Amino acid sequence: MHPSFEKVLVADDDLPWEVVDEKIKRKVMSYTNELMLVKVAFKQGGIGTIHQHSHLQISYVARGVFEVTIGDQTRNLKEGDVYFVPSNVLHGAVCLEEGLLIDVFNPMREDFV
Repeated sequence: MHPSFEKVLVADDDLPWEVVDEKIKRKVMSYTNELMLVKVAFKQGGIGTIHQHSHLQISYVARGVFEVTIGDQTRNLKEGDVYFVPSNVLHGAVCLEEGLLIDVFNPMREDFV
């Protein structure tokens, strides 16, 4: 297991963005082995490709509009909305209006650090 990061007081400006692609960047805000919070910024048209993982995920739409697909359900979600992804369920998102997702994972995503 990756050692815990465990930042307890986190200033956004102290952490760098990681460029995922030309329309998506992310910032791992804090984590332990059991829990991780990640900010993901999307430009309009950014695509979180359909994928699956064993982690539980819950995401908060902090800004923008996203077309979110989880399993066989698709819905447009906007600021203030939330979606939950069970373990090993195919899911993805398309950014319809520039936005920001706050993703929480259990356990932490080792592939993000």
